[in-house]
Amino acid sequence: MTDGPTAAGFLADVEAAPARLAGLAATLRRGSPWPAAVTGAGRILLLGMGSSRYAAETAALRLRASGVAAVAEPASVAATWPPRPDTVVVAVSASGRSAETLAAAERYAGPRLVALTEDLGSPLAQLAGAAVPMLAGREAGGVACRSYRHSLALLLALDRRGDRNGLADVVDRAAEATADLLDRRGDWLDGIADRLDGPDGVAVLAPAERRCSADQSALMIREGPRRQATASETGDWSHVDVYLAKTLDYRALLLPGSAWETEAMAWLTRRGSTVVPVGAAVEGAGPAVRYRHDDDPDVRLLAEVTVAELVAALWWARPSASGA
Repeated sequence: MTDGPTAAGFLADVEAAPARLAGLAATLRRGSPWPAAVTGAGRILLLGMGSSRYAAETAALRLRASGVAAVAEPASVAATWPPRPDTVVVAVSASGRSAETLAAAERYAGPRLVALTEDLGSPLAQLAGAAVPMLAGREAGGVACRSYRHSLALLLALDRRGDRNGLADVVDRAAEATADLLDRRGDWLDGIADRLDGPDGVAVLAPAERRCSADQSALMIREGPRRQATASETGDWSHVDVYLAKTLDYRALLLPGSAWETEAMAWLTRRGSTVVPVGAAVEGAGPAVRYRHDDDPDVRLLAEVTVAELVAALWWARPSASGA
């Protein structure tokens, strides 16, 4: 337990991410973290709240793309797939004590429920037939940053049943990418933080396959320095958030890779918005934040949130930043 989230604790948690990811990669190489009940399930239901849900939604999308019937729901949903023998439920909660996730898990308690949690002694783990440890370690800053990465990586293991070493390699490269961003932050962080620092908050855009990165990045800015931040899927942005670029001092963190990026950039450029790309240069945008292995979409998925985390930590630590 902590006395509450702190900027210094949050930054320390982010700085520990590379070592923790490297440890997770080593664990993945030793064997699948998931019981056979999950890897052989006909249907998989993923439940979680906040960053746990973000990770679950991306994992479910990948599972469906590989032919597995999978869906991710907020644990607070009133009704979803009913319990049945061919359905495995994976409930995700770092603490194992999220009220909504516990309430949802109670409907599926027993051998077909698997908990993904940091605390194997938690109430959630006790409800489940099996529990998978996140291995993220205690987050002293009180913000789910490493646990988000580890949840995502472990859920991705469900989609790489015959390629465990391949996923371990991705996690290792993500550790190197995160370390590179941390080691070189003196070269880019202050400038990026200044470009994103406006009166109307930050918008984060990412492709559908990495929508979780946009959601998590925006959450870090809201949860740490308590600043306005929103997330959009890049293609959908032109249908749901483009309007605000006309009236606000629009500052966008762009996570490249969407086939619909050109359309979004046309609007952002036309309206004089500030755009900071991460991981690749984008025509019409400002200088990009680059890092090791940023040409690998899977590495981006696990590493690109580091930019928003470090910006959030910097803003949070400033005396003028508000805290609620």
